[in-house]
Amino acid sequence: MDQTRSYAIVTGASTGIGFELARRAAEEGFDLLIVADEPEIEQAATQLRQSGAAVEALQADLATTEGVDKLIAATKGRPVDALLANAGRGLGHAFLEQDWNEIRRVIDTNVTGTVYLVHKVGQMMRARGQGRILITGSIAGFMPGSFQNVYNGTKAFLNSFSLGLREELKDTGVTVTCLMPGATETPFFERAHMMDTPVGEAKKDDPAMVARVGFDAMMKGEGDVVSGLKNKVMTAVANVLPAGVTAKVHRGMSEPKGGQQH
Repeated sequence: MDQTRSYAIVTGASTGIGFELARRAAEEGFDLLIVADEPEIEQAATQLRQSGAAVEALQADLATTEGVDKLIAATKGRPVDALLANAGRGLGHAFLEQDWNEIRRVIDTNVTGTVYLVHKVGQMMRARGQGRILITGSIAGFMPGSFQNVYNGTKAFLNSFSLGLREELKDTGVTVTCLMPGATETPFFERAHMMDTPVGEAKKDDPAMVARVGFDAMMKGEGDVVSGLKNKVMTAVANVLPAGVTAKVHRGMSEPKGGQQH
């Protein structure tokens, strides 16, 4: 790789929003280190190289500190100009019916792994006095997440964490941007066991559009951005309705059509 070119890490980059974020970064002249916990990351790298970008692929489990350390080691000390922390995992159905190991994996991927990665890369960026961090939150973080409860809680954390960290770093040359998408056409809902829900069956946003909005906001150094007009409206409504009401609304979107399992 040409060390004079800008260098970006994109996590969760094998499919969906993460892949499109990586594609956008490649188009803008970044060399890439793309990461996911599945072998499809190699296919993603092959596609991205067709744009002429230098792309390294890494399969690592970013739900673990060991996986994050493996990612840091893969940079070989090269300064990171942009970290696009997009890796995330969802989980549908009623909380008490969910498997504990799947619950723990959502928390470890969305919260623990993301925070550890941002802590490691953020320290290096601050020491250099420059860098851009994009964290993929969600409009789900604005609503109590009936039948998607742990996921919404993790996204509420990320939304808050991103904006708090941005304020801490405001005079350091490091910017933090939070991308807050709504339901997007990716493998997310299938992996989260949510294909039998109204939101799982509904028309969703184009991941390329979502990535473009997020990437452009990161490059401008903006604090947070909600992708799509419909999602902006939902966020505004969620901010004024009582939490009990939004929890009921969320149930209407996320409860399996067969009703709650017992």
